Amino acid sequence: MVICGDDGLARRLAVELDAVCGETVTVVLPSSRNEHGGEIDTLHRDPRSPVELLIAARPDEQALRAAGVERAAALALTYGDDQTNMMAALLARSLNPSVRLVIRMYNRERGRHLEQLLDRAVLARRRGGATSAPDARPLDMSTTVLSDADTAVPELVAAAALGPGHSLQVAGKVFRGVVRPAGAPPHASDLATLAVFSGADRDDPCSEDSAETPGEDGTQLLPDTVTSYHSQFTHGRLMLEEVTHDHVPEAAADSRTVGGWLRDRFAHLPWKVFVSREVMSVFGVLAAVVTLLSLATYYTDDGIPLWKAVYLPLLDIFTMGDPATGESRARKILQLIAGFTGLAILPLVVAATINATGAFRTASVSHPPTDNLSDHIVLVGLGKVGTRVLIRLRSTQHRIVAVERNPHARGVAVARELGVPLILEDATDPRALGLARIRQSASLLVLTRDDSANLDIVMAARETNPGVRAVMRLYDDDFAATVSLTLRASYPDALTRSRSVSALAAPAFAAAMMGRHVLGVMPVERGVLLFTAVDVAGHPALEGLSVHQAFAQNEWRVLAVGAAGSGTVPVSSSDTLGGLRLASRPGFDWRPSHGRVLRAGDRVVLATTRQGLDILTRGRIAPSGPRPTP
Repeated sequence: MVICGDDGLARRLAVELDAVCGETVTVVLPSSRNEHGGEIDTLHRDPRSPVELLIAARPDEQALRAAGVERAAALALTYGDDQTNMMAALLARSLNPSVRLVIRMYNRERGRHLEQLLDRAVLARRRGGATSAPDARPLDMSTTVLSDADTAVPELVAAAALGPGHSLQVAGKVFRGVVRPAGAPPHASDLATLAVFSGADRDDPCSEDSAETPGEDGTQLLPDTVTSYHSQFTHGRLMLEEVTHDHVPEAAADSRTVGGWLRDRFAHLPWKVFVSREVMSVFGVLAAVVTLLSLATYYTDDGIPLWKAVYLPLLDIFTMGDPATGESRARKILQLIAGFTGLAILPLVVAATINATGAFRTASVSHPPTDNLSDHIVLVGLGKVGTRVLIRLRSTQHRIVAVERNPHARGVAVARELGVPLILEDATDPRALGLARIRQSASLLVLTRDDSANLDIVMAARETNPGVRAVMRLYDDDFAATVSLTLRASYPDALTRSRSVSALAAPAFAAAMMGRHVLGVMPVERGVLLFTAVDVAGHPALEGLSVHQAFAQNEWRVLAVGAAGSGTVPVSSSDTLGGLRLASRPGFDWRPSHGRVLRAGDRVVLATTRQGLDILTRGRIAPSGPRPTP
């Protein structure tokens, strides 16, 4: 595996491929003197680590050849510049047409075009006979374009909605590994047993720290039913739990009726800003002046009607009346007083009106929650990541309150469309968290771009609600680990998780480098589970067997069955919400009958060990003999 990058993602990806997946890694760095370069250099100097290091200013042909791209199975390009990644990808494809390319791209549309271009080049080369073979298997190298935001969303959602447990996204759904205590009754959301533990009891054996602090021996991956429930395994079972369901977010408003349309458009508007203290004070002064001038006019001009005594001062104040040249001296004096008063008061009236109108426009975007809302998730930050998290949280049917200080943020319109309560305030202001009912909330998810602000918000929320489950996005990986440990020590009874985007994105990049069929990676103690999508056709260990018979103890387990081609969603089948694409749900059955026979036209999602994946990939038949009960 070759990694070309210059930031925290390259370092995390090297650790993921080396320590978790057991791959041989070469990292190409612009310099070993910066922060992340020095950390990768430390990995290179570790005698226990096979990570190789190559210093090159840019990923040109000479650097790629020196890194061994011509012999590599996969190449990851994680530079922060899209153009650099694109040029390196095109060059690498020419040097090694069969290399798997995993490219980090910020421009999603450009990334989609690049992915199609590079894959078509490989297919054209194969059709031309350069690498053709009668028994050639479908391409699994291809090109995968990933975005930090998209890959980080599933774990952020699972951490905020459900708490601890390693999460992953498979075929449009979000799952997590959760440990059930021995003897605990099954949960309706549990899909399969992934592992059993007979060593030291741990709260989260599949957490991000497990590879560094493994428990005692005794973990069995993908056990059969007898082993799963045997009395010697007293420390719990690792279950695969479904987090999201086939629920498409819908707008809360019913605009099919006139009453519903009017209620949705006008009921939540903050009309009270027009009767604020400032506005009422200015107009109160104006009313008092008009009253005094009206009384003076009425008593100094005999026989004038009362309505005219009010009408004339108003004309004078707004300079709309005629000069009182032919009127009495008292009338002339009062007109001058009214004119000067108007010059002093009218600017105040205009300013108060403009301020109230601006406040109305700003506050009308907000849609605060009801007073009886509780056990909800407070989401702070509706930028690129926050918007995707908002949509994903809605798919889990959790109640959400969003907080965003920028009325023009991309997620504000999406929140309004989904009917999510929205607070348009700066979350560092305690008033904003109060409006979001943080005291009654179950979780807080902070996703702004400011590390310091994120920490301030979490600490303020902890003071108000010490037991709230807090998840914050931090850019610096080491800072995230330090903050998490400190907050856990300060609030031992509350869950606090702080993760960097690079740490969240690394597993998805690692899975893509291992082949398009690898959908996710879950570390479990000293081992690792891989989640793969495989076409049944051509696999003797799967084709023609039932789900029950296709189980191989400690090697693989069938999790879901669908039609061949499932797991990838065409662009044309996406729904659009707030300018973002929502992938349609692939047609997988995640609770297949054990008696269902796997046919050549089926595609299955498997949980496998590294050994099991090697058997399937190389086309070897699983050992014969009686199969354990799955």
